[in-house]
Amino acid sequence: MSVLLGCIADDSTGATDLANTLVKSGMRTVQLIGLPAAGTPVPDVEALVIALKSRSNPSAEAVEMSVAALRWLQEQGARQFFFKYCSTFDSTEEGNIGPVTEALMRELGSDFTIACPAFPGAGRTVYQGHLFVNEVLLSESPLRHHPVNPMSDPNLVRFLGTQTALPIGMVPYTKVSAGPEAMAEAFKTLSAEGARIAIVDALTDRHLMDIGGACRDLDLITGGSGVAMGLADNFRAEAGVDLPEAADDIPAVSGPEAVISGSCSDMTLAQVVRMAESRPVFQLSALELADGADRVGEAVAWATEHMGNEPFLISASAPPDQVGEAQERLGRAESGALIEAALAEIARRLVEQGVRRLVVAGGETSGAVVQALDVKGLRIGAEIAPGVPCTVTLDEQPLALTLKSGNFGDEDFFQKALEVMP
Repeated sequence: MSVLLGCIADDSTGATDLANTLVKSGMRTVQLIGLPAAGTPVPDVEALVIALKSRSNPSAEAVEMSVAALRWLQEQGARQFFFKYCSTFDSTEEGNIGPVTEALMRELGSDFTIACPAFPGAGRTVYQGHLFVNEVLLSESPLRHHPVNPMSDPNLVRFLGTQTALPIGMVPYTKVSAGPEAMAEAFKTLSAEGARIAIVDALTDRHLMDIGGACRDLDLITGGSGVAMGLADNFRAEAGVDLPEAADDIPAVSGPEAVISGSCSDMTLAQVVRMAESRPVFQLSALELADGADRVGEAVAWATEHMGNEPFLISASAPPDQVGEAQERLGRAESGALIEAALAEIARRLVEQGVRRLVVAGGETSGAVVQALDVKGLRIGAEIAPGVPCTVTLDEQPLALTLKSGNFGDEDFFQKALEVMP
């Protein structure tokens, strides 16, 4: 079977989130890390997800990477395309959601698409075009303190309008609750009125399933992973498309276990505290790294003492006041880059020394780690928590790898992930 759905994600954890959704819906899925090189073998799957590290890049760079990924997916014969971004619309007034969406539409010759970051299973809902996180407006949630992209405007119509000159419309709850046909008609009406992107309300998984159905004829869909819930059914309805019964079958991997955490979200901070109650933890900070201390070498030496005996955690996660202090002294970008580079190098050395089962917390951290490990692709397995699946690398000697977005999972996620990973 040829590839049915071609997906572009702006970070690694977002890609695994989307791939997890597709696997649960019955589509065998492989996640590829970075733009595939010419001649890259195409796995026998129904969905391909290309994980870019483009969320916080300069807008022009993000556009270039995303268009190149789209063209590669077109070469593989994909019938429909999906642009995945964070369920908290993680971006700035300059981009990159708007500019990338606009570029992909132009490349496809498409004059209408939707934008829906909703993911009710993780507490993200959209009502009257406003994004809520765990029942509070985005601007009142912990995301207002995001260390890279602090989110202060919950009005997605207005906020997306700062990123693109394309006219933005909205499909409200009343239309969404009326079902797929009513939404499809709303799309046509908005398009006729000149809208090119529609923010779509969604409060429940049923809404997301129906939105997927309404998007059957769209060349491009954009949003969080939730909107992909209903896409498999669209393909099932086509003659000659027979999706597999078991899409999450991946090989088991044994060996030493480790957790690396770079996210500073409230949930990850709670997860770090919970793991520290029973497992050894090594803490490092951007200020220590900037002062020239060899904390990377110290962390690896410390980890070697524990490797194979018990799971351990190496963390750079910190509360807002400490993050703010580091950013004030070093700069926002410089502080984040120091942490990413250090954790990526630590992960590389740990795997060299024998770690075979690795959990990574944080989107930017996960992207840096998979690049450092030169991971080319991931097979997607069973779900650990909403938005977070087990994965195994495509290497001859595979690595079990869980990539977790900062706010996902419960407080015991790290321990649960190590138990569930095959």
